Amino acid sequence: MPVNEQFAGRTYPPTAPYQVGRAKIAEFAEAVGAVDEVHTDVEVARARGYADVIAPPTFAVLIAQQADRQLMEDPEAGVDFSRVVHGEQRFVHHHPLTAGDEIVATMTVDTVRLVGGHAMVTTRSELATVGGEARCTATSTLVIRGED
Repeated sequence: MPVNEQFAGRTYPPTAPYQVGRAKIAEFAEAVGAVDEVHTDVEVARARGYADVIAPPTFAVLIAQQADRQLMEDPEAGVDFSRVVHGEQRFVHHHPLTAGDEIVATMTVDTVRLVGGHAMVTTRSELATVGGEARCTATSTLVIRGED
C-alpha cells in the first residue's frame, strides 16, 4: 500500500505528557557533546535566568518523534517504517525545554508528495507544556522509499 496522500493536513491528538528530567537532559547533552554547564548544573542554569537546567536544542527530537510515531503506526497512512529515511529536521524554539517541564506534542502532517515512486512527508509537531506554553516547533521531512 503506498503512502496515503490524503493524510496531508491531518492533525493527531496530543501525545501523553513527557516529563523533562535532569538526568535525561544530562544524558542527552553527553551523547551530543553539549558541554555547556547550563545543561547539567542547576546553579549555572539559575544564574543565567532559567528555573532549572535546560536541554540542548536538539533534545526536542525525542518528544517530536513520539508524535511522529502516531503517523507511522496509523494503518491507513500506508507508511512502511522499514522504508523510512529521515531526510531533514528543523526546530524553532520559543523557550528552552527545562527540567521539570511536562511536554505534549501535537503533530500535523503538513505535506505528502509522491516523487519518483517515493513519498516525501513533512510533519510539524508543536511542543508545549501541559499548561499550553509553547516550547518548540519541530518540523521533520521523511522519505519513504517506494517499492523496488
